[in-house]
Amino acid sequence: MGHTNVKVKIYGPNGSEDVELLVDTGSTYSWVSKILLDKLGVKPMKPWNFRTIEGRIVSRQIGEAVIQYDGEKATTVVVFGEEKDAKVLGVYALEGLRLEVDPLTNKIKKSEALLAI
Repeated sequence: MGHTNVKVKIYGPNGSEDVELLVDTGSTYSWVSKILLDKLGVKPMKPWNFRTIEGRIVSRQIGEAVIQYDGEKATTVVVFGEEKDAKVLGVYALEGLRLEVDPLTNKIKKSEALLAI
């Protein structure tokens, strides 16, 4: 399987900006550059601890931003990523936008229906 990258628009109180993110279905939240989030006026709410793929625990601020893809917008949790952190679109944002990854094409597509129970 290959990688899936998407261009999304991130909105904050100070405007919006297009950004390319790696779709990561193993990441709960979206990781976006702290520099970009600060520029957009997204305010950090509190630090959370995250376990990296290497098993390390790192602390990062989290906040809320609006994300847009293909005309759809959703409010999502964003992690204020440091310089070496990957920039990813996580599952929380995917589900908020009603998107899923097509395993045959490695592209994202609209979900036909969301899980109810």
